[in-house]
Amino acid sequence: MDRSSARAFLRLLREDAETARAQDPAATSLAAVVLTYPGVHAVWHYRVAHALWQQPALRLLARVISLASRLFTGVEIHPGARIGRRLFIDHGMGVVIGATAEVGDDCLLFHGVTLGGRSMNPGKRHPTLGDRVMVGSGAKILGPLWIGHDAKIGANAVVTRDVPASAVAVGVPARLRTPRPPRPTNGQSFEDPSQLIEYVI
Repeated sequence: MDRSSARAFLRLLREDAETARAQDPAATSLAAVVLTYPGVHAVWHYRVAHALWQQPALRLLARVISLASRLFTGVEIHPGARIGRRLFIDHGMGVVIGATAEVGDDCLLFHGVTLGGRSMNPGKRHPTLGDRVMVGSGAKILGPLWIGHDAKIGANAVVTRDVPASAVAVGVPARLRTPRPPRPTNGQSFEDPSQLIEYVI
């Protein structure tokens, strides 16, 4: 890796940490994120392992890094997965992202999320998430599905069919729901990711 590539890679890692700080209201400082956020650590480990995975001779080392990351963070991301920029895994524990999964930019995953397969056949067998997709805690997205840009998957949903852009999918098996309007607070409206749990109560 040349010097310019190394600088770009370090900028990417910093961007991951800054994303977590911006998305998590409990984050007190960038230093706290860097030192104590397992979701950020897991993404960093993935980025190193994925770079190694591109070279067939280094794939075993990539898998070793992935295993160490799982032991350290509780998050398992296969180094062959394709993950975009600014992914934030909140809390982290129990997240699994399969080998052929693809995750777009600015996505948010909560703990216990699985981007898994339904087949042991070779080829594409894991889901693809578009940009700005939010997946609630405990949700399972199974198979080579397409989850459209800005879609939301409710907590504990089991998704086995494609989800259109900007849709909300909830339940077991998941079905589409009309999103609730944001609640006003002090004359302003905002969207709180934690409220995804309301869709399944």
